Amino acid sequence: MNKKEKKALISILGILIAAVLGYFGISFDGAGNGRENVSGRVARVIDGDTYDLLLDDNTTVRIRMDGIDAPERGQPHAQRATDYLKELTENQIISVSLKNKDRYGRIISFSRLADGRELGAEMIKAGYAWHYKQYNNDRQLARLENEARKARRGLWQDNDPIAPWDWRRQ
Repeated sequence: MNKKEKKALISILGILIAAVLGYFGISFDGAGNGRENVSGRVARVIDGDTYDLLLDDNTTVRIRMDGIDAPERGQPHAQRATDYLKELTENQIISVSLKNKDRYGRIISFSRLADGRELGAEMIKAGYAWHYKQYNNDRQLARLENEARKARRGLWQDNDPIAPWDWRRQ
C-alpha cells in the first residue's frame, strides 16, 4: 500500500468512526473537543488506562483516560494496574466528559466515579500510572505522581521504573 492509499484509508476510517460516534449520540466540534457527558458501567478493562464503557443504550465506547499512562502489557506492574482499575470500577457508574479522540478512535476523557473521584488521579495516587505530561499539564496530577514516588507506592517501589512511552519505543 502506497502513501496515498494509506492516507485515503485513514480518511475513510475517520469518517466511519465519526459516523458511528454520531449514531451513538457522541459529538465533537471542529476542534475535536467533546460536547457531551455520558455515563455507564465499565464493560471491560483493557489495561490500566483504557476501558470499554457500556452506555444506557447497550452500546460501548472505548475510553482512554486523559492525563495518565499506565504500564504496557508485559511491562512490570501492568497486571496490577489493570487489576486496580477493575477494583475501582467494579459495580460503579462512571461519568465521562468526551474531550476528543486519539488516532486509534478511543475517546480521550477524564472519568469520574459517582463519589466524584477521578479515575486517572486515583491510578496515579496508587502508583499504577504516570502523569502523561506530554499531553496534559494538570498540576494536581503532577503533584499526585510526586507523592506516589516519594511514598514508593505501586510501580515506584522499583528503583528505576521504565515509563510506558519509553517501553513502547524499545
